[in-house]
Amino acid sequence: MMPEIKTFHPPKTGAQIAHRIVPADSRFQRPTIKGKFLYVGDEKWSLRGVTYGTFRPQGPRQEEYSPDRAEADFALMAANGINAVRTYTVPPRWLLDSALRHGLRVMVGLPWEQHVAFLDEFDRPTQIEKRLRSGVAGCAGHPALLCYSIGNEIPAPIVRWHGPARVERYLERLYLAAREEDPGALVTYVNYPTTEYLQLPFLDLVCFNVYLESQTALDAYLARLQNIAGERPLIMAEIGLDSRRNGEENQARTLDWQIRTTFAAGCAGAFIFSWTDEWHRGGYEIEDWDFGLTTRERKPKQALAAVGKAFAEIPFPPDLPWPMISVVVCSYNGAGTIRDCFEGLLRLDYPSFEVIVVDDGSTDETAAITKEFGFQLIRTENRGLASARNTGLAAAQGEIVAYIDDDAYPDPHWLTYLASTFMRTTHVGVGGPNLPPPGDGPIAECVANAPGGPVHVLLSDQEAEHIPGCNMAFRKSALLEVGGCDPQFRAAGDDVDLCWRLQQRGGTLGFSPAAMVWHHRRNSVVRYWKQQQGYGKAEALLARKWPEKYNAAGHLTWAGRLYGRGWTAPLGRWRARIYHGTWGSAPFQSLYEPHPTTLASLPLMPEWFFLIFFLGGLSLLSPLWSPLRAAIPLFLLAVGIPILQAWLSAGRALFHGAPRGATRLKLRTITASLHLMQPLARLIGRLRHGLSPWRRPDDGGSQVGKEAGGRDGWLLPFRRKAVSWSETWKSAESRLGALEAALKESGATPHLRCGGDFDRWDLELRGGLLGTARLQMVIEEHGGGRQLVRYRLQPGIRSEGGILLILALLLSAAAAGDGAWIPAGLFGAATLFLFWRTIREWGRGLSAFLAAIERTEEERCSR
Repeated sequence: MMPEIKTFHPPKTGAQIAHRIVPADSRFQRPTIKGKFLYVGDEKWSLRGVTYGTFRPQGPRQEEYSPDRAEADFALMAANGINAVRTYTVPPRWLLDSALRHGLRVMVGLPWEQHVAFLDEFDRPTQIEKRLRSGVAGCAGHPALLCYSIGNEIPAPIVRWHGPARVERYLERLYLAAREEDPGALVTYVNYPTTEYLQLPFLDLVCFNVYLESQTALDAYLARLQNIAGERPLIMAEIGLDSRRNGEENQARTLDWQIRTTFAAGCAGAFIFSWTDEWHRGGYEIEDWDFGLTTRERKPKQALAAVGKAFAEIPFPPDLPWPMISVVVCSYNGAGTIRDCFEGLLRLDYPSFEVIVVDDGSTDETAAITKEFGFQLIRTENRGLASARNTGLAAAQGEIVAYIDDDAYPDPHWLTYLASTFMRTTHVGVGGPNLPPPGDGPIAECVANAPGGPVHVLLSDQEAEHIPGCNMAFRKSALLEVGGCDPQFRAAGDDVDLCWRLQQRGGTLGFSPAAMVWHHRRNSVVRYWKQQQGYGKAEALLARKWPEKYNAAGHLTWAGRLYGRGWTAPLGRWRARIYHGTWGSAPFQSLYEPHPTTLASLPLMPEWFFLIFFLGGLSLLSPLWSPLRAAIPLFLLAVGIPILQAWLSAGRALFHGAPRGATRLKLRTITASLHLMQPLARLIGRLRHGLSPWRRPDDGGSQVGKEAGGRDGWLLPFRRKAVSWSETWKSAESRLGALEAALKESGATPHLRCGGDFDRWDLELRGGLLGTARLQMVIEEHGGGRQLVRYRLQPGIRSEGGILLILALLLSAAAAGDGAWIPAGLFGAATLFLFWRTIREWGRGLSAFLAAIERTEEERCSR
């Protein structure tokens, strides 16, 4: 019978994350991955490791490791709270046995000649794979195994020489080989900043070696690496400091903040480089570096005690003044998933929080389930999601209000990471990732890889433009200042509106990659279709309230970058470039993906279906007029581009546990279908609720037009002038700013633009998809502060509208010339309709401008 494992047990307090020691009866379980963290069984397991070796081979068998030395080293590690060891070579099984006796898990390095151009020789890649398979086979199945590393820091010049794509494919080959030899094992590759651009989505863990001696720089770079890691755990495979050059005291102090910063950033673990100053590499003893926690004679340095203390308190000290948090769950007939949510809330490890459940008029068992768990329950009639969130806000006692959906459940340390971000920043809101839980079924997994899911939008690695409603928290004072959520958003869109209103008042939003929740995706195609139609409705409501954020076609452009799975990739992504620096010398080499051009982005928009319908209509008319046959290949091209994009995007989907072959092909086909369905569902939802390219400006514009004397809110589209006399001097910028504000207040600003550096006009108001109106102002100075302000208003036509008009007119004339009277009549009617629409939009813009001028004059005179 094996002896009881003795390990360091950190003090347990309610204010710190409980990184509990694995009990003896579960020590044979291999670690597994759940989201961004590691688990052993049902217990969260934080990796607290050191690197071990490489050492000079000794003895007649030239073994690198000494059994007696390893036994003593492992005992000292365990006594100081270390629970993992990283080796750079394949250890003998007796070393794994020794590690197991001391409660240590081993990250096994599989060495090969990665420092040379390994892909240039015909037989070398095969020989590397054979040796790797042999190394994995020697460790396969051992309970002390943490994971395999199939490589460590392939030099940047070698990657640049071969090209990243070839290196990525070869690393995937090694990954599959390792998994084939030991199917249940975790496999990783240890990267470093100089090749951070390598795209390795197949890895189970994301590991980096990072040496930064500035806490601010490390914190910022960890945020970047977390976004690179995405939904996978991030592990620092090497951090450390050389005590020979920096002194033992500085080494201890630096390791302390490196460890705390690493875990506070949400990393799943860290390895300190290294256990001892003894280090052998390339046939030589390395004697001019001292990175060890112990000397070459295994005498502990100050750093060992500092590391033990920091590991005991990760990720936060136990005496922090944690704020009170109110968790609000809003539900309408959510009985099918709300039990998972409540059980997750019971597992929260946070010292001071309350749970408020708002039952928004449910007719199922939601209220009864809530009473089972003993949470505070507020029942209302059905008023919609935004109203329910406001009800929860009114009842909240905490200084932070955290919202989670009834079909989501939190990680045990969700609140801890949210609160820590609030405590060290001035953000008014903080969000985190929402990941699809395993086991929801194949359709839910396909939906998780489809577009239209709840994603976060980041302006930088740490600041967000939008945080989704299923995982968002705010300072209660900030919510009260903006009046909470807008009740008009009954099912979706309230989170987007709330984020914009908070930012409009000067607030900022933060993002914590470790504050994660599990969020169930729709598990049927029909439910996904209805969800996306609902999102289309929400977009229409947002466009009415925030017209300046939507273009004429009704498309929203985010300032930040969207993160998450399921994005349909525009064609031409091969244009992404890697910043190598001059001659490949940059210490941080990143991948830069330029924003896709407007032309490349068009097939991604729901409005692309308008082009498909238009070309399809022309194709149907081709039997009546033969020149229209030219539309048939264009129609096929318009249909084929989204299909190709959907298939390529589905090829990048991640299906965890799905075997290769027919099953994966089926999942990929379903996912590609969802990529095609989503924009059409959004388009239908938008059109049903008024968000269309031919939509009129809000009624405010029409009303001010009536006040200006126009008929039905618009004027005949003639060039017009207006003058204003003022006894008070004001700058041109001030007068134009007041005019712009008046236009925004009137609601006549769906597409208001200011003139640029090379424009003669000052303001442009697009009345719709076709017509525009432009305003130019000049001020005459008459002395004594007196001014005569002249305005010139003139209609214009947008290039898109002009092309449509000319095209329709030419097609009508050409069809009439060939005697094809039905197509000629249809195109003629289209020409007349477009011309009438243009006149209306011209007049609407001119009307809004004149009304705004009159309003600013009335306000000036009233003062």
